[in-house]
Amino acid sequence: MNPVSTPKDNTVQAAGCVLWRRSPSTGEPELCLVHRPKYDDWSWPKGKLKRGEAALDGALREVAEETGCRAEPGPELSTLRYAAGGRPKQVRYWAAEAVSCAFSPTDEVDRIVWLTPDAARDRLTQPHDRPLVDELLAVLHLPRTAR
Repeated sequence: MNPVSTPKDNTVQAAGCVLWRRSPSTGEPELCLVHRPKYDDWSWPKGKLKRGEAALDGALREVAEETGCRAEPGPELSTLRYAAGGRPKQVRYWAAEAVSCAFSPTDEVDRIVWLTPDAARDRLTQPHDRPLVDELLAVLHLPRTAR
């Protein structure tokens, strides 16, 4: 059995977070995006699950590894399904508030940015990632921002 697939199919199982914090200057929400130099893209912190790892545990592990942030998980958000590298991929997401952060660049993630919801939506490379912005705002009981 492939460690990142379910026994019944070859779907890659992954998890991540829509990581947010209150802006130190305005108190408004800011969302964290990661830059992956291998793909030259901007995305949510996420990654493949390890064998036997619970999805939420994997999501928080990936946040810590990619952003250096410890996060407090909130509600589960949508699960995204798409093809990656010729295989189906399923990514479960949670809202997560950053509690503390100490980012260090790696080969996998060389930069992170904290952006307003509108700026995050615009910066995300993959269109399928963008609806999670409004979903996060809804679970935080904040109005949707301009599109």
